[in-house]
Amino acid sequence: MFEKLKKAGFEVLTLHHAEAILKHDMMSAATEIEKVLCTAQLPAEELVRGGGGEGELTQRLRRALAALGWKKHNFEIKKTVDGIEKESISHEIDHVKRFEQGTFALEIEWNNKDPFFDRDLENFKRLHADGVISIGGIITRGPSLQDSLREIIANFAKKNRIDTLSDIRNYYTPTDRQCKNIERASTSKGSFHEGWAHAFVSDKFGEATTHWRKLDERVRRGVGNPCPLVLIGIPKSIVTA
Repeated sequence: MFEKLKKAGFEVLTLHHAEAILKHDMMSAATEIEKVLCTAQLPAEELVRGGGGEGELTQRLRRALAALGWKKHNFEIKKTVDGIEKESISHEIDHVKRFEQGTFALEIEWNNKDPFFDRDLENFKRLHADGVISIGGIITRGPSLQDSLREIIANFAKKNRIDTLSDIRNYYTPTDRQCKNIERASTSKGSFHEGWAHAFVSDKFGEATTHWRKLDERVRRGVGNPCPLVLIGIPKSIVTA
């Protein structure tokens, strides 16, 4: 299961019989997810440019999934007593696909604040308990990518001769606070490239954002249990120069 992804360096974790469900009831779901992710590429410049809203990688993944029928869906669950509605709860999931034997709900958490993992996992738990979904899935930054971000950014700086704060402005406009942090880090590291990479990654892709270790911590302590889960970490190998 997901052998192509694993071979390409993706982190894959299946919990609560998710693999058995996929094998017997919705193998095509695994095939489609693998198809989308195996072709994913991330130019290093996109990490730097960023900008507001979703990153370009996330947008590409969303479009590829949507083309295969994984659409955004708002689940609305109502509690009715003697014909009177007492409670109504809605859960919006970015990618949902119904298969003959079950429904798969999938979220991409590329770079949000890490409490989004709690939201996703609790949503999956409630939807599964109500019999609405069979499996919940999350795609996020894997450990090899997270641990290599400073190296990737520093190499990008060297290759593109980003040697001053003025050079950075060709890609984005740092705030006064960010400029001070870059200057301090450059002094500490003895190199503008290394200093900028350190400050940039700490500011944009820090430990409090959504990445594999934060997700793994939550499922290890039972968040989302007992919903069957498929968790996938995007590796460093998708980054291109």
